[in-house]
Amino acid sequence: MTYTGLLDKYRSILSLPKHTANITLYEGNTPLIPAKNLSSFLGRDFNLFIKYEGLNPTGSFKDRGMTAAVSEAVGRDSKTVICASTGNTAASAAAYAARANIRSIVLIPQGKVAAGKLAGAIAYGAQVIQIEGSFDDALSMVVQLTEKQPICLVNSINPYRIEGQKTSAFEICDTLGFAPDLLCIPVGNAGNITAYWAGFKQYNELNNTGLPQILGVQAEGAAPLVLGHLVEKPETIATAIRIGKPARGEQALEAAEQSGGKIIAVSDQEILNMHKKLASLEGIWVEPASVAGLAGLYKQIQHGLIDPTGKTVVAVCTGHGMKDPDIVTSGFTAPKLINADLAELEEIINS
Repeated sequence: MTYTGLLDKYRSILSLPKHTANITLYEGNTPLIPAKNLSSFLGRDFNLFIKYEGLNPTGSFKDRGMTAAVSEAVGRDSKTVICASTGNTAASAAAYAARANIRSIVLIPQGKVAAGKLAGAIAYGAQVIQIEGSFDDALSMVVQLTEKQPICLVNSINPYRIEGQKTSAFEICDTLGFAPDLLCIPVGNAGNITAYWAGFKQYNELNNTGLPQILGVQAEGAAPLVLGHLVEKPETIATAIRIGKPARGEQALEAAEQSGGKIIAVSDQEILNMHKKLASLEGIWVEPASVAGLAGLYKQIQHGLIDPTGKTVVAVCTGHGMKDPDIVTSGFTAPKLINADLAELEEIINS
């Protein structure tokens, strides 16, 4: 059977209005990749899988929610969508707006968006506006604007974004046949952790698939849910989760608590170390924020706070490495230059 997108596959169990159209780029259906080399590195005998969301059409998990949000907007004849973004939401909103032949506007914090993400939004035809402020300032502005003008807000406070993003939990259960024992996931604006928990609960009610514990992970420089207060000037190399006032923070805390899990923070160095390990051990290159969940898992194992032995663990990697290549290239030294001489080549590779 030909795959035709998330709404076609799961619409019967998603809470979407009848007027919702179907604006799709054939998002979803992303692989759940066994990570045996990485699980060995982590020092325990368990089944580790990577839910590789970077293989969505615009390179991130945002496409799951955006197909639902833009489809709903188009169904009620909206002509413009808007979002605040650290990059991934901007690219996704712009792509789905282009697909629907409607206008898209994105607000980004000046100098805080990775080049790969900004390029996507521009390529898809969005009107990109920078502000002298944070993502949280940008979100506040677009919320106020959509209260005054007939423009559809497509950030994760849009409930249809959550409906679309639930489908990744459905897919994990469909692939494994059950929910994992533990789900490790990065936490930024907190829409994704909220959506996964909602999805696992719904699928368990329908199919008795069970429920995972959830380990949500923030970056130490942008960890309001760990600190217990908002962070006015969040800073981290993990640009996708550089958010100090998560819109769905309370729901994220509820998801962690209800699942018997927790939300923790990891340092930028821990993120960078895991970023390298995932690529070099498994051949999976993701943007830095994507490995926050794995970095958190490693930290918990090292401190004896989690023992995954004999369990099934899924780590959600939210975006492709091409989203933020500067992390790799900024520390890159030029390759050794040799003459076009076979003997010289053999000398180097055999040394």
